[in-house]
This record gives sequence, C-alpha cells and structure tokens, in this order.
Amino acid sequence: MDLETALDWMIWGLAGLLILCSLLPLSKLPFGAIRGLAFPREQFLGLALLLAAAFALVQGPTTTYGMIGIALMLGVAALQAIYITKFTPIWRKQSLAASPELRRETDRHFSLLAANVKKSNRDYGKLIALVEARVPDIFMAIEVDQDWIDALDAGLGKNYEHRIDVPLDNGYGLCVMSKLSLSEVEVRELVTRDVPSIRARVHLPMGEDFRLYVVHPEPPVIEHDTKGRDSEIALVGIEAEKDPLPAVVSGDLNDVAWSTTTRRFQRLSALLDPRVGRGMYNTFSATMPWMRWPLDHLFHDPQFRLLEMDRLDKIGSDHFPMWFVLALAQTEAAESDPEETDREEEQETKDMIKEERKRDRDPIGSDWEDEEN
Repeated sequence: MDLETALDWMIWGLAGLLILCSLLPLSKLPFGAIRGLAFPREQFLGLALLLAAAFALVQGPTTTYGMIGIALMLGVAALQAIYITKFTPIWRKQSLAASPELRRETDRHFSLLAANVKKSNRDYGKLIALVEARVPDIFMAIEVDQDWIDALDAGLGKNYEHRIDVPLDNGYGLCVMSKLSLSEVEVRELVTRDVPSIRARVHLPMGEDFRLYVVHPEPPVIEHDTKGRDSEIALVGIEAEKDPLPAVVSGDLNDVAWSTTTRRFQRLSALLDPRVGRGMYNTFSATMPWMRWPLDHLFHDPQFRLLEMDRLDKIGSDHFPMWFVLALAQTEAAESDPEETDREEEQETKDMIKEERKRDRDPIGSDWEDEEN
C-alpha cells in the first residue's frame, strides 16, 4: 500500500468513526459509552472541519470522493453546531441581566462560589485564598472528605456562621458555608446510596427567601448505564418546579449543558441557564486544555437576574471553580423560559426514578481517588 492510499484510508477511517460517534448520542440510550460521546461536541466540530479540509487537500474539492467527504464532514460540523451554538454570544440570552435599579438593591443580591475540589487534591491553601479574595455569600465545595472539611473550617470557618458538612471518602462529599442564614436544611440520598445532595432555604437580607439545591450525581462511565445520574438530575428538576420558593440548583452534574439529560432537566424544572447566549464556561478538565466541557452548573428560577458569572483560576483540582452573582427580582423574567415538558416525558422520567431507586449498588467511581493514591 502506497502512502497516498494509506492516507486516504486513514482520512476515511477517521471520518467514519466521527460520524458514528456523532450519531450514537442521538439514540438517547442511557449507556455511559454512548452518552459520554455527547460531551466533546466542540472537539468533534473542530475535527470535522479539519477532516473536511483534509478531503479537499488529499482528494481534491472537485473529485467525487472529495466532495462526498467534504459534504459529510460539513454535515457533522453542522450537527455539532446545532447543540453548542446556543452557548455562544450569537444566541439570545436565557438569563436576563440585572437592571440598573436592581443592581443598586444590594440586599437582593447573593454571590456563590462553587468548586469541585477533587478529593485527592491537598492544596487546600489555593481554594482558601480564592474564597478569601472573593468573599462569596455562599461557598460550596464538592468531593470533600474529613481532611478537606477540617482545612476549610480552619481557614474559613470564622467567616461563615452557617455550615452544612457532609464529608465522605467516596468522592461524593459536600460542604456548604454561608454568610446568609439557612433553615430547613436536608441532606438526602435521592436515588443512589452514598450519593448525597443538599436542600436548604436561604434567607436574603431584604426578607425574602429562595431554595438552594446542591447536587453531585454519578459520572457516566463506559461499562455502566447513566440511569442513576439521569434520575437524580431529573428528580431535582421536578422538585424545583414544584417548590413554592424560587430555586437555584448548583453543582457538578457530571453532564454537559447541551445533553439530553440536562435539556430534560430544564424542561422539568423551568429553570434558566445563564450560559445560554453568553458562553460555555468549560470547567472540566482544568488539566487537559484539549478536553474541556461545561460540567459545573448553576440553574435558577426566572425571578433571578444575573449580575456576574466567571470561571475562576485553577485550585489544584481537575475542575475550575465557578463564580456567580444573582439578584432576586420582584417579578419573573418575561419570555425567557426553556421549552416545556409534556406529561408523557414526565411520567417516563418518574418511572425511571422509581426503577433506579430499587437498585442496590455502590456509587460509580467511589474508589477512583483511592486508586490514585
């Protein structure tokens, strides 16, 4: 086989693999190996454009095979763009920016710093210094064990009167530190044993309250289905929609903003994503620039307005922290709601949640950090 033939085979092989990886997630089958392929849509788009250029250079833009290859790769690029263009500035913003009047009403504001610390990361000082510099009203940390809780308490405890500590050695520990008063605090294992979430009522200075949900469901892995993750995300969405208080859901969802699961969550919850129309704010992986996607999320009730959103500097974790400042308005935003769900989808989701709750198993990835150490 000569070099030209080998190059042709390589380009067509890569093109065929890319087409397969782009089409499989459309099946919506709840398998990690399939659902994980929805993560790198930015990377797939870039690869499709590179392969389109390769077809033009190697086989020629006017030859039959060259035109077929170019057309296929541009089709793949268009498919990926359909999902991710929503998270660019050319799209209409879903979360409205706070008005000048609301910006002045600081007793309606709250700031939140969210960080997946990576349990095996022991550079406590970087995160503590970041929190001290930003001084958030609410600070939430994910993947904390008792060593992390002790370090955060020693470095920040004097500044945060209200605490919710859920230290775990399995990578699913949670911590919330708040300057704002908390009540009705619940720590729950919604679907899978040893995968906790937090639900609390937060009191703003002007006297109104909102509901905070902190979640960290399981990640998708090749050898396991994603029903546990999908069920927890969906269940929080259903609860948030029925909650009489305006809700904020935040955490590492182990899912991308454009996935089937997250889009269903928005339909079920009617919560808004501040990244829509602003940017992707890719938070994972902090260590591999070529493999980044948005895993750390905040969704909010239409009654909130956005003041600030930022991806912060590295803290030694494989995730970047996120910074949000929101203001609770007196009315809901007009014409900014995501698409609505239907009764059939909601019933199918409830059936999935009910089925998943019956499974008796350990959480996915509970020994990953132990293996690294």
